[in-house]
Amino acid sequence: MLDVGRHSNIALLAYSEVEKVDGQAGNFKVTVRRKRRYVDEDKCTGCGACAEKCPTMVPDAFNEGLGSRSAIYSYFAQGIPSTHTIDPDFCRQLKGKKCGICEKVCQADAINFDQEDKIMELSVGAIIIAVGYDVFDPSQIPEYRYREIQNVVTAIEFERLLSASGPTEGHLDRPSDRAVEAEIAGFEKNLKKSERTLEKLEKKYDEASAQFYDKYQQGQYQDDEDRKKWADRYAAYLTITKSLDDLKNKAESFTVAKRLAFIQCVGSRDFRFYPFCSGYCCMHSIKEAIIAHEHEPETTSTIFGMDIRAVSKGFEEYKIRGGNHSNITYVRGRVSEIMGGPGNNPVVIYEDTQKRQVESQEFDMVILATACAPTKGIVELAKIFGVELDEYNFIRTSPLSPVDTTIPGIFVCGCAESPMDVPESVAQASSAAERAAEIAFQPNL
Repeated sequence: MLDVGRHSNIALLAYSEVEKVDGQAGNFKVTVRRKRRYVDEDKCTGCGACAEKCPTMVPDAFNEGLGSRSAIYSYFAQGIPSTHTIDPDFCRQLKGKKCGICEKVCQADAINFDQEDKIMELSVGAIIIAVGYDVFDPSQIPEYRYREIQNVVTAIEFERLLSASGPTEGHLDRPSDRAVEAEIAGFEKNLKKSERTLEKLEKKYDEASAQFYDKYQQGQYQDDEDRKKWADRYAAYLTITKSLDDLKNKAESFTVAKRLAFIQCVGSRDFRFYPFCSGYCCMHSIKEAIIAHEHEPETTSTIFGMDIRAVSKGFEEYKIRGGNHSNITYVRGRVSEIMGGPGNNPVVIYEDTQKRQVESQEFDMVILATACAPTKGIVELAKIFGVELDEYNFIRTSPLSPVDTTIPGIFVCGCAESPMDVPESVAQASSAAERAAEIAFQPNL
């Protein structure tokens, strides 16, 4: 991506949207809106000082909400251009409240709260649509209890947990345990605030809070309103301290997730949602299970699926290697339900179609291999470009011309056309680039 950003023949318009397309093959007029970042890309050095000082923290979309980011942020560390963006939905300054801290700490003078969108008109010979995909929302399948049971996560969420740059720095911490750790941090913050208040009162009355509270409980100072407030604050302090101690004792027993369950075809091969196979999910789950075992050698993984579709060169060998060397068990069957178990452990109820019996197993974490769904906004995008969609809302192509859309000169590649893995997407991208070059480099254009 860095090479792309530096290439003299490539103009990278990040944080932009196509609003209108006119013309025909060899002579398209494209209207692009460059959205305001409230940060000058040319001045910003990407140092991150603004994000460190920003007081507003919100869920981080790049980490699937498992971590947090500030209101001024870089979407991910290796993003090109290396700049920051202010989120107007959360920025205190842009919402009319007093702040402006980022502007004060920015030594490059890159913050501009008055920045406006820019409209650009481009003349191009060909267009390639490569908008990717979205994952299926498993909360549409109530029996899997996604978002009800904390330790039921999607494959993309688990991918971020495995990543060294993710919210857990690659440690397999369970979401339920992280929630307790966040609760501990909240109690510690409240405890410090309570301690500061009590210190002021102790200086005012020249008496320790514990000694005063004993006297108050024995009936002294009952008519003194100020001391009554002091007693209430000290009682709250004791409650916070006890709750904090209980949570810390609970946290001492936490360990990384070692018993993992992967459930395949969540939304895929399901006539309620998407009847097609998403193609990459089986190998993705095997890869995640192998990496989890590399992180924690005691980890065991069970992959539940109707069948494992290892269809490309080396895939079957990779699957066998996972079973032989990474503690992976493959269960042919269908999961009927996920229940909450003791210790926030999900319990998977399934039919083993080889044994022909219903069984249940308890796990530390369950990972849902969700379907590849058309990207959000694809219907509006198709209207802008004038291309047709198929019955699933992927961009329609011809079987004999898999990168050609229904409009000459407009091509498609990757999961915007249909579900596929990275190697297939790269191969199709090369094909789309070659088809676009055939038009763009015609001598009469």
